[in-house]
Amino acid sequence: MFHSVWGSGCGIRTVHSLLTCGVTLVLLLHDTDLYPQEKVGIRLHPLVFVLAVMASTALYYGVSLMDPGYVLTDCEEKPHLIPMKEDQETPAQTPGAVRMRRCGYCLLKQPMRARHCKSCQRCVRRYDHHCPWIENCVGEKNHRVFILYLALQGLVLLWALRIAWSGFRAAVTWSEWFRTNVFLLAALVVIGVFTVVVVLLLVSHLYLISCNVTTWEFMSHHRISYLRQCDYDTNPFDRGVIRNLWSFFCTWGNVVWERVYYRDVLSTV
Repeated sequence: MFHSVWGSGCGIRTVHSLLTCGVTLVLLLHDTDLYPQEKVGIRLHPLVFVLAVMASTALYYGVSLMDPGYVLTDCEEKPHLIPMKEDQETPAQTPGAVRMRRCGYCLLKQPMRARHCKSCQRCVRRYDHHCPWIENCVGEKNHRVFILYLALQGLVLLWALRIAWSGFRAAVTWSEWFRTNVFLLAALVVIGVFTVVVVLLLVSHLYLISCNVTTWEFMSHHRISYLRQCDYDTNPFDRGVIRNLWSFFCTWGNVVWERVYYRDVLSTV
């Protein structure tokens, strides 16, 4: 399920598209590493660069418009699950007495690791965070696409950084140099800022994925009912780096996190 292109976040997506087109045109029209190749008729590198930019833009729209994993109905009733209001205190956990949250906004019973997003006004499975740049939540269904987008976008930005740097030309005075390179300088600043942000996001997300922790769980460990009984450095969903990465990238469909939690936490009580 996808959102409408003209719905929420249309302005952000428009700004992203305009910046992408503008920066790409500046790099292609200036005398950079790509320009001499076009001049002699070798168009492979410019073509690959443009295709990479188009692919990263397509992934951006994909992750922006995808259903992140909305909770549509009450999750299955289980004999050992006891419904609980969102503002109700959580008693000490014991086997057979794990309490489920009922969302105070949409009144649905939330699966474990789900959270209500006030921006989207929906509950999201395995909620990670709400990203303002894509104007969508990152959750169980689109988290993999989000990581793929960050990886490809990072590669494109690093390549663009090298192309932009190669286009600067010397001049006799600083004012003449600025007039000659002003658009390339502006493109370099935009590329540099986004490169830092994307690389930091990618590294931090890969680290959290390797630990099987979401951004929300990492930032709000003490506020989450099913993590309060665990030590701060204990993660009941951790399977080791290899299995965590395999589970994230190679497992499809909704995961019943309650089963993982019961097996590793409640069975030891």
